Amino acid sequence: MISADDFILPAHERGYDFYTGVPCSFLSPFINRAISSDKTDYVGAASEGEAVAIAAGAWLAGRKTVVMCQNSGLGNCVNPITSLNYPFRIPTFLITTWRGQPGVADEPQHELMSQITQSLMELMRVRSMTFPRMPEEVTGILDAAEKVIEESNLPFGFIMEKGSVAPEDLDQAAPEIKPRGAYEDIRTGTIEANRYQTLEQVVETVSADTAIIATTGKCGRELFTIQDRPQHIYQVGSMGGASAMGLGVALNSNKPVVVLDGDGAALMKMGSLATIGATAPKNLTHIILDNGVHDSTGGQATVSPHVDFAQIALACGYRFAATTDNLSGFAEALSAASASNGPSLIHAKINTGSIDNLGRPTVKPADVARRFQNFITNS
Repeated sequence: MISADDFILPAHERGYDFYTGVPCSFLSPFINRAISSDKTDYVGAASEGEAVAIAAGAWLAGRKTVVMCQNSGLGNCVNPITSLNYPFRIPTFLITTWRGQPGVADEPQHELMSQITQSLMELMRVRSMTFPRMPEEVTGILDAAEKVIEESNLPFGFIMEKGSVAPEDLDQAAPEIKPRGAYEDIRTGTIEANRYQTLEQVVETVSADTAIIATTGKCGRELFTIQDRPQHIYQVGSMGGASAMGLGVALNSNKPVVVLDGDGAALMKMGSLATIGATAPKNLTHIILDNGVHDSTGGQATVSPHVDFAQIALACGYRFAATTDNLSGFAEALSAASASNGPSLIHAKINTGSIDNLGRPTVKPADVARRFQNFITNS
């Protein structure tokens, strides 16, 4: 058995100081210390997949990261690990517990995942080893993991057995309850623009030092077509993960950060709005481009007509939100968001459709990630 600091301190010496994840009883001592230690920043995520995306954003902002979850949560991690970390070559330490380990009594829902934890890691191209149980094992294991990451630029997994970490008391302040943020309804009653026209206005309006993260599908393809710049991330996969990745960037940079989301993607990861509201980065503007359909896959309807994203954002702790359906109203909302302390959300009602013969980003995802990281960290 080790203490949490037996791992956290040598990991910190190697630069790993940003932690995020979802608790597990096996992980409790480790998470408790990550929360209280002055060597670590910890963000509690609403889901394991969200934690992976938050860590990816933190890495883009120059941090070395650790994601923590139980092995049942690996199911939620599969999509971002395979369609975000893998194509963009974004590494992290992934610590997962081994619930249902053979010979250890546990709940029935862990039976199958316990049998496939190691093989699932392997299928996701995540090399892994057992989390250290003795203090003298830690530095060697960390050095071995670092060597693999240097060669692959991919996540590395640690599988934590029950009782690996000594008990650690929880020292966590109660969350601050903020007064409700400001709201503006800037609608004319007639939807005026499509996504491409709205993105053109974003590019024309935001400052030159603004980082822009575009969700998967036609949103990123259109942004690339309008203008390709180092401060753009075209999230080609990991649907729903753009807002969490934007959060990871915004928490670790002073630059303005704009997330371009879709209604279908935002609905997929609604928990991210709560995490953004709770952590409250002042430099984050979250734009939901809502055309009511999955536009990239043929126009199938989403349930967004039943959803008021702006009011949900305010209920989650965003400091400003607006609803628009026209370009002048959108420009007004974007200006107000830039002038206010965020996080801010703009719910932009738009028309369906895109330009003919829409292209795709020609820059490889790994290169997009590294030039974006250079933009964030070197300016």
